[in-house]
Amino acid sequence: MINEKLSKKNWFIIALFCFMGGVAWNTENMYFNTFITNEIYADVSQSAIMGSMEATTAIARMVALSAVAAVLTTFVMGALSDRLKNRKMFISVGYILWGIVTAMFGFITKDNVANLFNLTDEAKILGSTVWFVIFMDIVMTFMGSTSNDAAFQAWVTDVTVPKQRPFVETVLSVVGTISMLAVTGVGSFAQAGTITYKAFFIGLGLVVTLCGVFGLVLIKDPPRTLEREVSSNYWADLFYGFRPSVIKANARLYLALVSFCFAIIAFQVFYPYLLTYVQYVIIPDNGGTENILKPGVIITAVVVVAILLACIVALLKLSTKKRGFCLVVGVVVMSLGFFILSTSTSIYVIILSLLPVVLGNALVNILFGATIKDFIPEGKAGLFQGIRMIFAVLLPMVIGPVIGDMACQRAAQTIINEANAEVIVPAKDMFLWAGVVCIFALIPLYFLIKKGLDVETEESQKEVA
Repeated sequence: MINEKLSKKNWFIIALFCFMGGVAWNTENMYFNTFITNEIYADVSQSAIMGSMEATTAIARMVALSAVAAVLTTFVMGALSDRLKNRKMFISVGYILWGIVTAMFGFITKDNVANLFNLTDEAKILGSTVWFVIFMDIVMTFMGSTSNDAAFQAWVTDVTVPKQRPFVETVLSVVGTISMLAVTGVGSFAQAGTITYKAFFIGLGLVVTLCGVFGLVLIKDPPRTLEREVSSNYWADLFYGFRPSVIKANARLYLALVSFCFAIIAFQVFYPYLLTYVQYVIIPDNGGTENILKPGVIITAVVVVAILLACIVALLKLSTKKRGFCLVVGVVVMSLGFFILSTSTSIYVIILSLLPVVLGNALVNILFGATIKDFIPEGKAGLFQGIRMIFAVLLPMVIGPVIGDMACQRAAQTIINEANAEVIVPAKDMFLWAGVVCIFALIPLYFLIKKGLDVETEESQKEVA
């Protein structure tokens, strides 16, 4: 029986590895995208773009292929970590290599790629550089999915029980948000050109690697991991979650995953393009950074944040008794926020829309995260990480950016780069599409609530042999 009170050491490990994992993931998910627009496409000609691809299309392809790599990795390495009963090495060594690959992005330039492949044609140089970035992103994703998605998430499941998980998921969400803000703070200097992308990638890569080194000393696999019975057929384990008998016996898990999937697809419609949208649309439309930072805007932001925190705390307390109601609220208010964002580029409208968007996103991520962990069959955490990744990563990151790219292409909002070429940038239309997608999350959520959200003890909810 696992202790219903987490040790201080385990809390520290959860916070540290969540934070540093967030640093690596947010560097990849947010700043590889701005890196493509601001560095790779900064000085290319119109003919080079026409002979290769638009920046938004390059971003959509990178996100989609990264998602495929993430899911395949989690399936293979999640089952392998179960089989070897050694999450510690998967987490620690994975973080070490994850940081090293992140640092290597600092050395990717069009000149280096041209010299590496002996290229002279500008369109081929641009296309090859984009695909080299995508390839390295896939390598980085393999490291991150092995250490974080496959091993760390399974380790958290192994060291917790259902009673703890809503609070643990809240902590993970808060720490993840802090890591995103930290990366955004540092990354804004790279985006503005104050520091180079090379320094940015190398610096953050080194701290992630250092975290992995600490993991070799700090992390200990719990008894639940070490005492697990392992199937004799590794390949059968890879497809365990696809068995009809498993799906039927764990219907609530799959309903939660489908509903969560729609919400994450909605988020991915705009998220890969968000910082580029801020840089090239929001800031210019509001008269520059100086106007955005004026007292009225700051006061409005502070008030919104205060209200937001109060709402999140109140709804999370309510969720202990009415989780289904709070999930519906999360989906509805997040959709409302997306619709508001699609109406204007005014900084005041954007700040006010953050209340429903962030509130809804927090509830969706925290409560679905806890629900999914609750419904994973006992002793099968590693086997189900791949299934979770299909719905939380693969489908959202393949479908969402494509929808976002379509919205941006239809809006045809452009900037002129250093070579006087038109480069398509994101437009507010993408938020309207995100809101429509998000509403669909209510359909599987309705059936999930009808089945009940409490963890049951009947045989049908236990692991399937």
